[in-house]
Amino acid sequence: MQTKHIDPTSYVFATKLITAIIFIIGISFALIQIPEMKTLGHSLLAGAGILSLVAGLASQQALSNIMSGFLIVIFKPFKINDRITFNQTYTGTVEEINLRQVVLRDFENNRIVVPNSVISSNVIVNTNLNDTRVCKMIEIGIGYNSDIGRALKIMEEEVIKHPLHVDNRTAEDLENDVPEVISRVIALGNSSVTLKVWAYSDNASNGFVMYCDLLRSIKERFDKENIEIPYNYQNVIIRETK
Repeated sequence: MQTKHIDPTSYVFATKLITAIIFIIGISFALIQIPEMKTLGHSLLAGAGILSLVAGLASQQALSNIMSGFLIVIFKPFKINDRITFNQTYTGTVEEINLRQVVLRDFENNRIVVPNSVISSNVIVNTNLNDTRVCKMIEIGIGYNSDIGRALKIMEEEVIKHPLHVDNRTAEDLENDVPEVISRVIALGNSSVTLKVWAYSDNASNGFVMYCDLLRSIKERFDKENIEIPYNYQNVIIRETK
């Protein structure tokens, strides 16, 4: 195993399991040959039978994983190379689907191993099911004294000129002169007016890159055109005591 770089996990586990079984059976039969120890030997053999029953009960989980794996392959809620979010916590690309588990590769190149029975009974967000396009929503707050119309126009222009942006309009939208990019005022906060623009990309990876780029380019355009992005601050009042 060391010279051929073979994974020793299965070999070591099987060796220890077989060794334990041989010792239990061997000691049990040896004790049976001694009259004073016959009862103890029968007890050990009975214990081995109980262990077999426990192993049978434990295998129910394995059978559940196998059946769940078949259902995943048949109904295809996700496939290999799909990017999914599992349990609203783990996001990654499906790298492997086998009889027991699903292996996901996350952004940090870690592997997330999820039993089939677990992932099939939870909510899954699949960004590649039927349509790979993603919509990235960019929200930015501006000051109340800023030009709202100009700020919305800047956000639309920055989205349109980004190379990873795709036109998501249908033929009917084009006939009705629907704008390529839509932006709206969505909230009036305590210290800012919240604006949102919707930007589409062809897949999740490009969408993330586009989102990061747009945050920077919109901020730089706002700075050039004197559109304020307010930030939290505190006034500290120091009083003299007499």
